[in-house]
Amino acid sequence: MVGIIGEYNPFHNGHLYHIKKVKEMFPHETICLVLVGNFLNRGDISVIEKYDKTKLALEYGIDLIVELPTCFAIQSADIYAYGAITILDNLNCDYLVFGSESNNLDILNKISDFQTNNNVDISEYVKKGYNYPTSLSLALQKELNIKIDSPNDLLGISYIKAIKKINSKIKPVTIKRTNDYHSNKTTGKISSATSIRKLIYDKQDISKYVPKKTLKYIKNINLNDFFLIIKYKIMTEDLTKYQDIDVNLNRSLKKHISTSNDIDTLIMKVKSKNYTYNKIKRCLVHILCHLEKNTYNINYIHVLGFNQKGKEYLNKIKKNLKLPLITNYDKSLDYQILVDNIYNLINNENNKRKPIFKNN
Repeated sequence: MVGIIGEYNPFHNGHLYHIKKVKEMFPHETICLVLVGNFLNRGDISVIEKYDKTKLALEYGIDLIVELPTCFAIQSADIYAYGAITILDNLNCDYLVFGSESNNLDILNKISDFQTNNNVDISEYVKKGYNYPTSLSLALQKELNIKIDSPNDLLGISYIKAIKKINSKIKPVTIKRTNDYHSNKTTGKISSATSIRKLIYDKQDISKYVPKKTLKYIKNINLNDFFLIIKYKIMTEDLTKYQDIDVNLNRSLKKHISTSNDIDTLIMKVKSKNYTYNKIKRCLVHILCHLEKNTYNINYIHVLGFNQKGKEYLNKIKKNLKLPLITNYDKSLDYQILVDNIYNLINNENNKRKPIFKNN
């Protein structure tokens, strides 16, 4: 089996290219996607609901889709990667294929080994106001004289570290990525998800950059739609119970929340050398999603969808799986259902979503 990991926010031409390349490389293998659902790694909200993303993945060639639990999806790259790789390993995955700007596995392996065996001190750069990925890149450049600062390469290093951490048989494989994942500019038919989301928020045409079937699932939704919920929680709760929030950040959020009327204003007031924009944004999602400290573990595999090939693969391996496969409601999904209900609380002009409360 070949594994890929994706947020599909939204599913665009680059994702379609990735799937086609994987099929060319492994024409006879089952392709499994570990899909990030409604809340994402960088504090973003998915502009396509997770079951609609599942439909798109199946329509465009994925055989099996399983969910990366939100308690992993909205955390740092290393935790995010650990969750996804653990799921793929439990599904007996042979290969992980991911996009890479450098397309150089030797360098990515070298850096992952160095990080695993050494405590890389990034504090010097964090104090200067750099975000975590940039600080890590600068620290590694200083130690190894190797410059790796592109987002997919940095995430790929986290994947490789996770593979080694759990002693998995998974072999990493890279596909050359030619555009900047976080660029705000649209260029050609393959552009970054960030630039496409900007067009969505500005109510501009995105048809050039996404497959046709994507268009009907797009929702103009972002973290600011949840601001009043977040504001209420900041005003009424002790935030230090939530992941990555310490006493000082708790104090700062409470100090500035009453004079802030949107997410960006709040973040800019709280932002400092110790708390970067992206870190604060991710912490706001932790508050929204009620992610308390040290409450995450992989104890199930949640199947979102499959085709006939994916079904046959699951039937072949399910007797030997260490973790239970879940396709319907199970108590293990209680936190995931809570998070999905939070996502579904917000309606916009294109979609009247209703909460999906579990049956008693």
